[in-house]
Amino acid sequence: MKFKLFEMTLKEVREFGEIEVCVLPWGSCEPHNLHLPYGCDSLTVEKIAEISCKKANEKGGKIILLPTIPIGVNSNHFGFPMALHLSPTTQLAILRDIVYTLENYKIYKFVIINGHGGNEFRALLREIYGKTFIHIFLIDWWNVRKDIAEKILEDKGGEHGNEAETSWLMYLYPELCHLEWADDGEVNEPRFEEIKNGWVWITRPWHLLTENSGYGNPKKASPEKGKIIVENATDRIADFLLKLSNSKVDEKFPY
Repeated sequence: MKFKLFEMTLKEVREFGEIEVCVLPWGSCEPHNLHLPYGCDSLTVEKIAEISCKKANEKGGKIILLPTIPIGVNSNHFGFPMALHLSPTTQLAILRDIVYTLENYKIYKFVIINGHGGNEFRALLREIYGKTFIHIFLIDWWNVRKDIAEKILEDKGGEHGNEAETSWLMYLYPELCHLEWADDGEVNEPRFEEIKNGWVWITRPWHLLTENSGYGNPKKASPEKGKIIVENATDRIADFLLKLSNSKVDEKFPY
């Protein structure tokens, strides 16, 4: 049975029956070194969400996948051409409208699967909390795979266009990867030790931090590594989605 709303007809939506959970992938559009597409985060999180929903629905879940939002918070990438940006206040407005929509259809379980580190949703979800009957769950999907990646990656450094990110793109979208174009992802150190040590935080201007927007060496990436990361992460997400789908919403939910 189909579960991707964008591809479903009215007939198929009606035949789907009661919807327990809606899942929203949210990515970004920004450069990722010289070898990965601008849509890297959006393409990945869409596929991660799709695979997870499919696995959960095959075990009896009643989960609908909403269309991916492909633009995130990216103002610190403006030093590179054509990085697209939504402000957090715009994201909040979009979330409020989606929550209003789900309320209209009496769908009370809503999962955001985030694919971009610049999308910091926690404060936005606290803003919405108490103003809706919808229960919102946030998954930053890269956290799901951390221990898996730690076991199989050779170069564990970096966070953007690195070995991990390149590996799962090589598995999911090999035609969009050009590893031969990549630089080594070296970054510049901040002049202040306090920033380097992590107890002073700044919005990092990516064009000053990096040469070509990459952070971490991708040269040892492989589709085999990507498959291990993706399949294990989606197994975990699917297990949660199935539990959520089967869980009754009562006055103590989710406790």
